[in-house]
Amino acid sequence: MSTAQTPPTSLVLGATGFLGRWLVLELLGRGEPTAATVRPDTRPDTRTATGTGTGRADELRRWLRAHGVDDRPLTTVAADLTRPGLGLTPEDDARLAEVRDVHNLAARFSFGLDRATAHTANVDGALTALHWAAGRPRLRRLVHVSGYRVGRDAVPRHPLPPAEADALYARLGAYEASKQLGDAAVRVTADRIGVPLTTVNPSSVIGHSVTGEAGQYLGLAGLIRQLWSGRLPLLPGTARTFVPVVAIDHLARFLAAVPEHDRGPVHTHTVLDRATPPLPELVALLADHLGVPAPRGRVPVGLVRRLPRALTGADPETLTFLSEDRYDTASADRLARAAGLHHPPVDELLRRWATRLVADDFGEGEAAPALPATGGFADVAGIRTYLDGERRHPGHVLLRGPGTDTATWQDVTTRLPAPVLAADLPGTGRTAGTPAQDETWLAALLAPVETRPVLITHLTTAAPAARYAIAHPDRVGGLLLVTAPPADPASTPPGHRPGAARRTGSRVRAAQSPAARAELERLMASCPVPINLVGPSDGTA
Repeated sequence: MSTAQTPPTSLVLGATGFLGRWLVLELLGRGEPTAATVRPDTRPDTRTATGTGTGRADELRRWLRAHGVDDRPLTTVAADLTRPGLGLTPEDDARLAEVRDVHNLAARFSFGLDRATAHTANVDGALTALHWAAGRPRLRRLVHVSGYRVGRDAVPRHPLPPAEADALYARLGAYEASKQLGDAAVRVTADRIGVPLTTVNPSSVIGHSVTGEAGQYLGLAGLIRQLWSGRLPLLPGTARTFVPVVAIDHLARFLAAVPEHDRGPVHTHTVLDRATPPLPELVALLADHLGVPAPRGRVPVGLVRRLPRALTGADPETLTFLSEDRYDTASADRLARAAGLHHPPVDELLRRWATRLVADDFGEGEAAPALPATGGFADVAGIRTYLDGERRHPGHVLLRGPGTDTATWQDVTTRLPAPVLAADLPGTGRTAGTPAQDETWLAALLAPVETRPVLITHLTTAAPAARYAIAHPDRVGGLLLVTAPPADPASTPPGHRPGAARRTGSRVRAAQSPAARAELERLMASCPVPINLVGPSDGTA
């Protein structure tokens, strides 16, 4: 294991999870010596003789460094919340002797869990963390993260009578029921044994307020995926359905500030942005941003619950979150003001998050290597277009063609010496439209460009680039044509716009016709700018 020189004063349980890594990032950024727990490895490629979780620790450190934080003040220890004392070795437990703030973010967040698994992780595990924290000689506060639809009972009860627990699991499903029971168990037990406790109940946690980076694709993200893929003709709920959101970086800053500001035995904070629009308005906002049709109407949640899941595409456990309820955020708002925290503008946050979900293929593909601060959707000649890179002063303009995306061109772009502007052609990748719009679209794309870039494209989509170069030789530095066979449309990555595979196939077939080949040869022969070819064998021009 890796040990920091300064003993850690904060411990994050569940540090490799979605919330945990962002909190570790925030604590280290504040100069707080921090310890992180990781689950023991079971994968053959990372298992060590002692089962110490080295592989997961290394992944966390790489992620932290990629986000600009020095990971040297971080201590990592392997822990298991299903075992007494967190399953820590005596040596690791001794390393944590100076810990004063314990953040428990460890939980199983998944729908479709069986009851035993959910209860073990989210109830028994929460109590294990509490009892371990109670034994810290310098403990200042235990911060337990729960959820915004739990912990609203003024007088929590633990344990519930078996019949009531059974009814709760039957009504809510394993995940939400176990979170409610875990929240009550921690609050009751902490009060009884005298542990200073704060429960933080965040709403749907979405992407970073600047980059949109998410890393979690359940819950509301699943709904946005249905919207993007054209599988959301009707929206469950009413005009007042409220699914509030909070930016991951705001929540991380809030969690880090809790031990500094909360005093006394027990505090509870519900953290969400009350400016979140009602769900129909939220979905309409993102449909407009992504350039996809918004749902045509609404359907009652009760009806969706009775319909087959194969028909609705909705996980029954997610339907309990589709409520008109509003939530008391007064205590969280007071702490945020005291800590100088403010929610980012929610509409822009939602747009950046949705863009990043699409760029990351909703978690199913390789994360897009595009610059997240500049990549996104923009209107080009009235076509909703996915762009990334340098938009005004590129040295190269990469026109991604049939069946390709950012990752496909990685080997090419990494060899280029100048900034790149990359865009999916109309009807391909993540861009709307049809091939018939190529000419107008390309002219509009290049209109703001102030340099003379080289246009890079595939042979099957080279004709629009060649026509532009012929019409505007003073605005183009050259053409670079990739001669490798086009990607199979059937292998179109999951983040591509609905219908992209069909349109890609049509585009490839049209480009391979004898008439189209002859036209491209004529264009290349008359093109006044230099033309180079990139072959499939060596990737060089």
